[in-house]
Amino acid sequence: MAKIKHNNFIDTVDEVISGAKKEGVLHLYAEDEVLNGRTLQIKGKKMFHFGTTGYLGLEQDNRLKEAAITAIQKYGTQFPLSKTYISNPLYSELETKIEAMYGISPIITKNSTLGHLAVIPTVVRDEDGVILDHQVHWSVQNACQLLKIRGIPVEMIRHSNLDMLEDKIKFLTTRCNKIWYMADGVYSMFGDYAPIRELMELCKKYPQLHLYFDDVHGMSWKGKNGTGYVLDILKELPENVLLFGTLSKTFGASGATLLCTDSRLREKIKNFGGPLTFSAQLELASVAAAIASADIHLSTEITSLQYDLLEKIEYFKSLLEKTSLPMIALNNSPVFFLGTAMPLTAYKMVQRLFNEGFYVNPAIYPAVPIKNTGIRITLSRHNQKEEIKSLVEAMEYHFPKALEATGNSQNKVMKAFGMDERIKPEENFKKKTTLLLQYETSIEKINKQNWNELLSKQSTFDWEGLCFLENTFTNLDCPENNWDFHYYVITDKNRVPVLATFFTYGLWKDDMLAPKSISLQLEEKRKQNPLYLTSKVLGMGSLFTEGNHCYINKTHPLAEEAIMLLLEQVETLYHQLNADMLVLRDFEEDEQLNRIFHNQGFLKINMPETCIIQNTEWNSIEEFSTSLSPRSRKHFLKEVLPFEQSFDIVIKDKLTKEESEQGYKLYQNVKNNNHAINTFTYPIEVFQKMEEHSKWEFILLYLKNENTNPLVGILFCYKNTAHTYVPTLIGMDYTHAKEFQLYRQLLFQTIKRAKELNFNKIDFGVSATFEKRKLGATIIPKVAYIQARDNFSMELMGTLQNEEKTR
Repeated sequence: MAKIKHNNFIDTVDEVISGAKKEGVLHLYAEDEVLNGRTLQIKGKKMFHFGTTGYLGLEQDNRLKEAAITAIQKYGTQFPLSKTYISNPLYSELETKIEAMYGISPIITKNSTLGHLAVIPTVVRDEDGVILDHQVHWSVQNACQLLKIRGIPVEMIRHSNLDMLEDKIKFLTTRCNKIWYMADGVYSMFGDYAPIRELMELCKKYPQLHLYFDDVHGMSWKGKNGTGYVLDILKELPENVLLFGTLSKTFGASGATLLCTDSRLREKIKNFGGPLTFSAQLELASVAAAIASADIHLSTEITSLQYDLLEKIEYFKSLLEKTSLPMIALNNSPVFFLGTAMPLTAYKMVQRLFNEGFYVNPAIYPAVPIKNTGIRITLSRHNQKEEIKSLVEAMEYHFPKALEATGNSQNKVMKAFGMDERIKPEENFKKKTTLLLQYETSIEKINKQNWNELLSKQSTFDWEGLCFLENTFTNLDCPENNWDFHYYVITDKNRVPVLATFFTYGLWKDDMLAPKSISLQLEEKRKQNPLYLTSKVLGMGSLFTEGNHCYINKTHPLAEEAIMLLLEQVETLYHQLNADMLVLRDFEEDEQLNRIFHNQGFLKINMPETCIIQNTEWNSIEEFSTSLSPRSRKHFLKEVLPFEQSFDIVIKDKLTKEESEQGYKLYQNVKNNNHAINTFTYPIEVFQKMEEHSKWEFILLYLKNENTNPLVGILFCYKNTAHTYVPTLIGMDYTHAKEFQLYRQLLFQTIKRAKELNFNKIDFGVSATFEKRKLGATIIPKVAYIQARDNFSMELMGTLQNEEKTR
């Protein structure tokens, strides 16, 4: 079938970052003439700095500064030559001192990103496999894309989910030699730790398992000689563990270092590790600063520096524990995370803290799931206890106000982060509103006339169409086609409608709107597990319908308040159902809705474009042809009209048993051949219910043949309130499709039938936009807004998409 316009991940990220930039919390510039590590000046305001990753403050140490200055004066700003040929005069000393720190000869890289690109493709062999923690740093995940070119399996697990990890290990055991699990030692957003002891136990159970740790956020402030969190737990580096540390961030200089006990493997990486061979080496100033920092790490001073920081961490932690602030993973790392759930709450809270003189980092998508937005606060030795105490007081004072100002609540935040044990009875505070809400679980409890005035004339969700859907998709044995229905009608106090919509709750394939290549890979796995990578979704509209599922009276002064009321109600239902995803779909681009939904924690994604025909002002085929553009007219007269005589065309509202069975097989042909929109296959009972309903009819195309007249095409069409004709589903025999232009003929017969019935509009649905445009359809871009409990499925499908591109 025709191609679908799929969402571009970069566009989604750009939308989120641009929103945060407009709020004045990202893409800022420090204006200081001199930096001291403790404060920053932004837009003329001096702030205490709680956003650094230089946790020990060594970047301001005079010994590192003087070493860098001396190196430039002696050797110049750089040594412009590949390290493969010759290293600058300071490299050997740095390597010696890093080896003294770890007891292992190191490999020095320009930074950790280039380091992973150098190391991972070298150490992972063609016969190996890789398992990524879903939150391992982007630089590790990016380097693993190179492995897929070589056909190396790259799997992903949910964050620190050891049961899932063991399942993946079992899956790869008979397929791979070594199995590499890649994780961070300390994760950069929440400040939580890798479960290192448990991972080492898994290594004992599965000797093939090797571990690859990026410990750049665990460096210097933890461990003997500041060698990091991972080694603080392990004490010595086992043969099956590779460790990345950093010479930047807390170390105070630049660069990164790989530690590996296998000397032969280490030499192999140095001999040809991509960027190690072809990229420039570290600048002399950076190497000199790193040497000076290494001297500190090798002295007893590092212990006192670590203790000084730890004392401040414990002080900050003790103050936070006395508050009700929703801090995530509150441990003894210097990384703290205040959950806000909604992006708008995070923006407002950051702005409030800025105004109080505290610089902190907003943590937004894609670094965290959109509904796990929050504020990352990091401590360094530069921070003093008085400003730490003042920061906690400011957070405690402003957080409730930021929640209230953005329609958020402490309980909503707790739910978003799965902190159910801390949820209190719902606050008594309710925003006063004059709006009236009607919520029902059946369309039969909604006034038919009122519903049809608001939401009929499109697709199959007029009042009678929803009766059909409820009768068809409830109480089914197959869970993938069993839905719950939820209706919302919001009016003002005078009963004037402001908003009306409906939602269904059921299973979706996570790849429903993913590129076909991804769906094909997943369908192979679904042969063993039919519900693999599926989610419980509370979605606006239904999988059977498309079109504008939400009526909003935008001229009403309470329109935005009605939208917020709907979101509040739907979010409550979302948590009650324990759904995995919340989807608001089929909207046309709208700046007001973009702002509201983004600020409430929804990601905007592109939906497949929809097609409609509203040109029915013609009374003959000749007039219809004339209404088309010159190019489309030529196509119609050559590729569509001449083939009409090849078919016997029958229109029926009841099918014989044979026609029903044949029609269902033709539908399955199309469904199995079209993964551009990957939904579940409807059971034959759905089609039998169509025959029992007065608003359904069927267009059948029989191919004229000397011997037999086989049924080769069928359309399942809904007649909406004598206004809109909806060819909802299609079936085709592909053995005749190309020769007789079958698909185009089915589209044409839909147009003719709608005209015969005097319908004003045809909802042509999504896909095949090129073909439909040539027959006069208008193409309408659509967007959806989604909220998921985590990013796992999206990121996993991203790895599949990258894998496909490398083939």
